[in-house]
Amino acid sequence: MPDGQVLEFSGLTKRFGALTAVDRFTARVEPGRVTGFLGPNGAGKTTTMRMLLGLVRASEGTATIGGTPYAQLQRPLRSVGSALEASSFHPGRTAAAHLTALAQASDVPVSRVDETLGLVGLADVGGRKVGGYSLGMRQRLGLAAALLGDPGVLVLDEPTNGLDPEGIRWIRDFLQALAREGRTVFVSSHLLSEVQQTVDSLLVIARGRLVFQGTIDDLVDPREYATVVDAPDRGALAAALAAAGIGTEPLRAGLRVAVADPAEIGRIAAESGVALSLLQRQGPSLEQVFLELADGRRVHASAGGEAAEPPVDAAAEGATR
Repeated sequence: MPDGQVLEFSGLTKRFGALTAVDRFTARVEPGRVTGFLGPNGAGKTTTMRMLLGLVRASEGTATIGGTPYAQLQRPLRSVGSALEASSFHPGRTAAAHLTALAQASDVPVSRVDETLGLVGLADVGGRKVGGYSLGMRQRLGLAAALLGDPGVLVLDEPTNGLDPEGIRWIRDFLQALAREGRTVFVSSHLLSEVQQTVDSLLVIARGRLVFQGTIDDLVDPREYATVVDAPDRGALAAALAAAGIGTEPLRAGLRVAVADPAEIGRIAAESGVALSLLQRQGPSLEQVFLELADGRRVHASAGGEAAEPPVDAAAEGATR
């Protein structure tokens, strides 16, 4: 079974003239997990991945695979599989011919060609010319090329681009299975909705800088959540919560209870004989948090700075007026 390797970024910086595309990026990607690399278009994701793979020279800092720069790996295709560009195939070659040429150039058994085409669902069309492939089929071929050397590390840039819903679900399951084998799976996207059902860990980059690292659950501060509850007899509900030592804030429609478990609120109401007409958990959506990180309105401690105070819940604030 291939061994995953730690990917280490340390002060990684890339300047193109006056433009700083990646700015002191420092992060760590662990094996046995799917790590999402998230950021808006132009944030520096692809440049960072290209520096990791030795395709772009860093202006400062380092990017290593198991402690070794890509250029110094003894058998790179067997160590790292990558797919950064879904259209980088000769349109006049068949998928099988492309993979065969790659295998022969990399000292990989040609038997792996049929194996990898089968793994990505292209076994029946391996003899067709790539020029007739859809974008989704080219994405699968790129993944087959990345898997050709049976590497312990996979680096994939926007692998769901062009896939239909069934293909997206397939690649989610496939990447998770590869990670469970102990491989390091590092996958980029500019859409949180695409990765939140797949990843175990997340790196978020914006304007070339790391703005978050952690799990999906770490994105939102627990202090930003609250429970909104209401009852036909709101006075009795407020009294029952007060007797349980839980303070409330009146809204136009109900009572706001900061950082309270809805199940606990429901239990208290039931034991007090209070019928509820509303019970819901409120807080920022993950997409909202991501956008705030991307445009600088939110700072997370995991990025190396101090965490900002939780933003005011505008909806709840407005409801008190």
